[in-house]
Amino acid sequence: MFHRLILSLLGWAAAALLVGGTLAAGNAAAQANQPAAAPGSAEFIRPVTSRDHIRGDPNAPVKIVEFGDTECPLCKRFHPTLQRIVAEYPGKVAWVFRHFPIDAIHPKARKEAEATECAAELGGNDKFWTYLDRLYEITPSNDKLDPAELPRIAAHVGLNRAQFESCLQSGKHAQRVAEDVDDALVAGATGTPYTVVIAPNGRLFAILGAQPYATVKLVVDIALQQRK
Repeated sequence: MFHRLILSLLGWAAAALLVGGTLAAGNAAAQANQPAAAPGSAEFIRPVTSRDHIRGDPNAPVKIVEFGDTECPLCKRFHPTLQRIVAEYPGKVAWVFRHFPIDAIHPKARKEAEATECAAELGGNDKFWTYLDRLYEITPSNDKLDPAELPRIAAHVGLNRAQFESCLQSGKHAQRVAEDVDDALVAGATGTPYTVVIAPNGRLFAILGAQPYATVKLVVDIALQQRK
């Protein structure tokens, strides 16, 4: 049986105690062609592949999979934390972003998620991340971003505005976003941000909410010790 680590509303010291008390034996084939374990918990997550939006070295031993909502204020606050983690662990940590718009409270977020996919279609992985960074930078959160800003962000990051608008209006990436939402729900997400750290040996550690840098760093350091 697999074990998971849930960090929710914990201070750094409490997180350290939790980490020390919950690590246990068990390997999950997180990067294999099959899911890691049974659905309904962080033990089940779609493997990271070239289909994903990856920041950092795709071959890094630790993968951080974030399920985010672009109108979630906690996601906006958490974004710089993961930027810092990837910058400070070059070649060791890769950050994967998957969409989890919470339609009930942020109905604009799903279209914003599609907008990031249009950025990826037109400019590749780098433009996906540049667009996402800019979106988080300017959104007031809580569904207050004017949809008219979406093509302006595209132009700001160097994308063809007309092509971007055509892509966004087509709805062609709605299915991709829906698949990410399904993955988030099966992985046990009930809110955002919901983050799963995948260790080199496949162990999975779930982080609930916008935990501080020190807590995320602690989990990453423990994950790096879980060798194959």
